[in-house]
Amino acid sequence: MDSTAIRQSNAIYWASGIVSICGIIFEVLFGAIGSYILGDGVKQYTLTISLFLTGMGIGASISEHITKNLLSSFVWIEYTIALIGGFSTFLLFGINAYLSSGTDALFLYSITLLVGALTGVELPILIRKANEIGVSLNRSTARVLFSDYAGGLIGGLLFVYLLRPQLGMVKTAFFVAIINASVALWVLVYFRKEIKRFTGHAVVGIAILFVLVGGLFFGEEAAFSFEQKMYRDPIVYAEETDYQRIILTKEQGDLRLFLNGQLQFSSSDEYRYHEMLVHPAMLSASSHQNILILGGGDGLALRELQKYDSTKSITLVDLDPAIVVLAKEHPDIVSLNRDAFQHHNVKVIHQDAFEFMENTNEFYDVIIVDLPDPNNESLNKLYTIEFYSLLRNHLNPGGAMMIQATSPVFATEVYWTVDHTVKATGLHTENFHLDIPSFGNWGFILAKREPIIMENAKIVVETKFLTEEMMLAATHFGKDEDRELVNEKGKSIELEVNSLINPHLIELYEQAWLHY
Repeated sequence: MDSTAIRQSNAIYWASGIVSICGIIFEVLFGAIGSYILGDGVKQYTLTISLFLTGMGIGASISEHITKNLLSSFVWIEYTIALIGGFSTFLLFGINAYLSSGTDALFLYSITLLVGALTGVELPILIRKANEIGVSLNRSTARVLFSDYAGGLIGGLLFVYLLRPQLGMVKTAFFVAIINASVALWVLVYFRKEIKRFTGHAVVGIAILFVLVGGLFFGEEAAFSFEQKMYRDPIVYAEETDYQRIILTKEQGDLRLFLNGQLQFSSSDEYRYHEMLVHPAMLSASSHQNILILGGGDGLALRELQKYDSTKSITLVDLDPAIVVLAKEHPDIVSLNRDAFQHHNVKVIHQDAFEFMENTNEFYDVIIVDLPDPNNESLNKLYTIEFYSLLRNHLNPGGAMMIQATSPVFATEVYWTVDHTVKATGLHTENFHLDIPSFGNWGFILAKREPIIMENAKIVVETKFLTEEMMLAATHFGKDEDRELVNEKGKSIELEVNSLINPHLIELYEQAWLHY
C-alpha cells in the first residue's frame, strides 16, 4: 500500500476504536440506569448485555445490504447513535415520571436493542472500507476487531472510574453522544473527497453536535425535574456515588432518605424502627462492651446505642462513604442522629459487610444488622446461611444480634425464610414486627446462642415509642403473617435455607413485592 492508503486505513482503525469505546459505555450505562429505575441490578445488566449483543448480531446481518457509499452510511449511523444514545437517559427519566408503569422498561430495552443494532452495523462497514482501500480482508478484519475489543475495555474502565462518578448518568449519555457525532464529522472531513453532498452531511452533523452540547449543559436540570416526579416531596439533596443514587426529600419537616429509589427512613417515624432494631438486642445481651453495626450509615441506630453508658466500643461498617459523610454533615440528619458520629467510641469502616466479617478477628456482644433488602445478588449474600454463620462465629457468649428482615405482611415467605436461615446456623431466634407508617408492617429477627427470654426485660433508657408491653406484643403475629405458610392449594410451604449456592430469596422477594 502507498502512504495515503496507510493513513486512510489507520484513520479507519482509530474510528473503530473510538466508536467501540462509545458503544460499551452506552451498554453499561443502560444497565446502570435500568438498575436505578427498574431495580435488580443483576437482572438489568443481564438483559442489557443480552439485548445489546442480539442487536449487534441483527446489525451485522443488516450491514451486508450496505454495499455503496460506505463512509456516508457510517456517518449517518453515528449521527443516529448520537441522537438516540444522547437522549436515552434523559427521556427514560421523563417516561418514568409521566407514563404508566412498564413503559420505562419497554423504552429502555428497545433503546438497548436499537443502539446495539446500529453498533453492529458499524464494524462490517469499516472492515469493508479498509478492504476497499487496499488492506487484505484478513488484516482489515483483525485490526478493526482489535480496535473494537480494546475500545470495549477502555470504555468500561472510563465509565466505572471517570464518567459515571463525575458526570452522572444524564451527562454521560450526552458526552458520549458528542464523541460519536464528532467521530462522524472527523471521518466526513477526512474522506470529504469521496463523499457526495459533503456540505449537507456536515451541516446536519454540526446541528446535531449543537443539540447534544445543549443537552450536556441543560439536560440534567430538566431530568432532575423528571426525577422529582418519582418522589412525593421536594428533593433537597441528590448525589450519584460509586455505589448508589442518594436522594433526600423534605416537606413540612418530614425528611426522607432514598437509596436507588428505595425509602430508607422518614424522620416522622424512624424512631419506631430504630428503637425496635436496637433495644431488644441490648436488653437480651449480657454485655454491651463491644458492638457492631452492619449498615446504618445514617447514624440513627448509632444514636440509640449511645443511650447506654455501658457501651465501650461501636464499630459501624457501611460500604458507601458518601452516606456517612452525609450523616455527619447534613444539618437535618445531624439533628436527627444527634451528631452520633462525633462520639469518641465510634469507629467507621467502609467495606462490604460480608468481606468484613470474613476478615475480622473481633468478637461482639451485640450485632445490629441494618442492611438493605435482598433485592439483588450482591445484597442476597448478606441474607445467606454463610453470612449468618459468620455473624454467629463472631458473637460472644451471651451476645445478641438483631436483623431487619423486611415485611412479614407484604413479604411473608421472605421474612420466615430469613428466620429459617438464621436458625439453620444453630442460633435461637425471637420474632418481632410493628407498624411503621412510612413503611407499613415491618419485621425483625433477634438471635442468640442461648434461648431467648424477653418477659422480664426492662427498658432502662429513654425511648419515644417502645415499652416493655409493646415489645412483648410485637412478638405475636396474625394468621396472615405467621410462619405456617400455605400455597394457593392450601398445602403447607416448606421453607428452604437461603445460601450462596441456592439464592432463592431474591425470587421470593421479587414475587412478594411485585404488586406493592
